[in-house]
Amino acid sequence: MWSKTVGRSLFDSKFVLSLNMEILQNDLLLRAARGEQVERVPVWMMRQAGRILPEYRAVREQAGSFIQLATNPELAAEVTIQPVDILGVDAAIIFSDILVVPEAMGLPYIMEERVGPIFPEVIKSMADVDKLEVANPHEKLAYVLDAIKIVKAELNGRVPLIGFAGAPFTLLCYMLEGRGSKTFSKAKKYLYSDAALSHALLQKITDTTIAYLKAQIAAGANLVQIFDSWAGILSPAQYKEYSLPYIAQICDAITEVPVTVFAKGAFFAREDMAKLNCETIGLDWNMDIAESRRLIGANKTLQGNLDPCVLYASFDEIKKQTRSMLDQFGGQRHIANLGHGVYPDTDPEKVKCFIETVKEYSI
Repeated sequence: MWSKTVGRSLFDSKFVLSLNMEILQNDLLLRAARGEQVERVPVWMMRQAGRILPEYRAVREQAGSFIQLATNPELAAEVTIQPVDILGVDAAIIFSDILVVPEAMGLPYIMEERVGPIFPEVIKSMADVDKLEVANPHEKLAYVLDAIKIVKAELNGRVPLIGFAGAPFTLLCYMLEGRGSKTFSKAKKYLYSDAALSHALLQKITDTTIAYLKAQIAAGANLVQIFDSWAGILSPAQYKEYSLPYIAQICDAITEVPVTVFAKGAFFAREDMAKLNCETIGLDWNMDIAESRRLIGANKTLQGNLDPCVLYASFDEIKKQTRSMLDQFGGQRHIANLGHGVYPDTDPEKVKCFIETVKEYSI
């Protein structure tokens, strides 16, 4: 039996229950995350349930819009399972969006084609923060939990299911800016001009996220990932103040399953991330593998980190680049993935080439 960390009892009732509830036919991902020996490197991809698959696009058209798809448990479950059936990945990741958390807290968003998410209202004052709820996921995010339950029943133990949430800082960016941005300068100005508002908002997001992830785990998620998509826009000092402490709270609170932290662009924080109470650190493609292992140490699993653009190359080049990546990671304590989400115009056959190359690799 595996203990998440020293000081967490092996007899924690929730943890023992999570181990005993389900026997998986393919548990490579979980064993790799825990640092146990694996016969081969497990592989999955961020954004694997998405626009690369014609089958996804057909379901999306049936749903009518992205948000209608994400909030329909049956259809969300269907597209969650598609990559397992079609691509042969070693895990499913629930189809949802990181922005369901702000919406559950009282800040709804819309998704505009070719534009992305837009928040009609944004946080401008402490009074706005005070109005936000620490959302009850069973009330406000039941559609995600229902989708997880459907996926678990349909998978019937074939592979693990990954749950996820956005990191508090990344969600703060959208809640203050109102839409995607290259710089998030409107959001970042609050870090300098109103630190009290920033920290109050981050704490409310954190409290909601902890409850949300625990609800996902109770519904059946075998592992959870925290996406800090906009980590790279912060300075090292700001990251230590405005992101890491809140991610640490989440990691400390999740005792039931392994946790992965993926902070895109936070190359400067790898030593600090090594101190987080998580099992896996995700690397983007700009993070050198050997350097990352040295900075993070031997006690964490590393995930990643093939450049998604490699999948535009020839089949032979994809195989070459994938094997090179695997050689550098060394086989154990590695979960193969891309260094960010797969791009929507990627040929599914090229994706299959990447996955099959990982599966054929000899440790």
